[in-house]
Amino acid sequence: MTEKNRIAIAILAMGGQGGGVLAEWIQHVARETGWLAQGTSVPGVAQRTGSTVYYVELARPAKDGAGADGRMPIMAQMPMPGDVDVVVASELMETGRAVLRGFSTADRTVLIGSTHRIYAISEKQVAGDGRGNGDKILAAARERSARFIGFDMEAATERTHSVISAVMFGALAGSGALPFTREAFEAAIHHSGKAVKSNLAGFAEGFARAQGDVTMPQEAPPSIPTPTTTMGKVLAARAQAGLPEAALASALHGLAKLMDYQDGDYAALYLDRLERIAALDRAPFELTAEAARHLALWMAYEDTIRVADLKVRAARFARVRDEVKVKEDQVLTVTEFMHPRLQEVAESLPGWLGGRVMGSAWLDRMLSKGRHVETTSLRWFIALRLVAMGRGWRRSTLRYAEEQRRIEAWLARVEQAARADLALAIEIVRAQRLIKGYGDTFERSLERFAAIMAQADGGAGADALRAAREGMLKAA
Repeated sequence: MTEKNRIAIAILAMGGQGGGVLAEWIQHVARETGWLAQGTSVPGVAQRTGSTVYYVELARPAKDGAGADGRMPIMAQMPMPGDVDVVVASELMETGRAVLRGFSTADRTVLIGSTHRIYAISEKQVAGDGRGNGDKILAAARERSARFIGFDMEAATERTHSVISAVMFGALAGSGALPFTREAFEAAIHHSGKAVKSNLAGFAEGFARAQGDVTMPQEAPPSIPTPTTTMGKVLAARAQAGLPEAALASALHGLAKLMDYQDGDYAALYLDRLERIAALDRAPFELTAEAARHLALWMAYEDTIRVADLKVRAARFARVRDEVKVKEDQVLTVTEFMHPRLQEVAESLPGWLGGRVMGSAWLDRMLSKGRHVETTSLRWFIALRLVAMGRGWRRSTLRYAEEQRRIEAWLARVEQAARADLALAIEIVRAQRLIKGYGDTFERSLERFAAIMAQADGGAGADALRAAREGMLKAA
């Protein structure tokens, strides 16, 4: 344990992660042990544009209650670069922020951070893979700390049915960076009187991880969906008999996705299309494997029917309740912002009606502004459930006809290229990565996809298409 007379601790956490509770626990431990303690916080502007930084400063007391040197210390209001002994971060990007801001230094700081990710809006809205480089952050954390303790604290939270602040508290105790006993840390949790049993469970796992007593769990291999309907079993058997092994797992996932999205006949259409591609492929069957994934994604395009269906599913409400840890005696309300454009509404109606609605100036004005919708209220739940029932007439909608036309044109290009150049065909398939999202995002992505297809029609080779696609994904 440390023998320092002064200890500076910085906690970086996002809203709802209990950073303030963690800071209070630390101060309680220190004061109960006779130390002087002060805590402050500097809130960020938003959960993902800036975390809240909690700062706790501790001073070893002398016999007269002053500092160890006999004087009352003047404590700082916020952490200063190069002057922090312990950093605790609730997520991998927060760990990176601590390193970037100079809170963690190689000659001094014990850095404790979770390795899980909560993705920022700026990462999610990128057309391709917009995630920050986690490996670089981990490398920097090891390089710029005297000791780095990192593990997936979110997973530990789920296993122990606890909160991440309890896991961080346990990791801090297990690190030995503070001169207090385990019992003193646990006493702070007991003193809080809230969720003591689960918080102690989270604390125990964090403590063990910090001391290296728990082996990191191995990730389970992706599960292959098992069909439960007769139609699903027939299609799965057909896929297993007619598709190459390299494409089978993705194809089975695709079948399950499209049966959930529409029905067995739509999943059968997916398999028909995929078999056309497989007939032109050869070992190692990379073309079929890529097509199995991208074709399923395109056929399960997002329309208002799909969005409404996903928002009112019981599994979604259960997941939200679990994520925010709603108790049995608490009521959960979910309010969401929705802004369907006139085009989306018209495209989700039967063709004869959608064409008329598309030109409605009155309806366009009514939909010009978004609105906050309480999806847990009876009124809006019923409204969204009625929209979700549009799945029954989806095949007659304007959007369905348009998307099937686009898909067939794309597959025709793939088939034509596959007869002469498999590498080119693979790049045409991968261009589907550009198509994503809903509303304006979808329209922009479709323009990028069309630009790639124009290059393919103009005779561009596989390398040129790959470079163009990657450039668009980075720029989007």
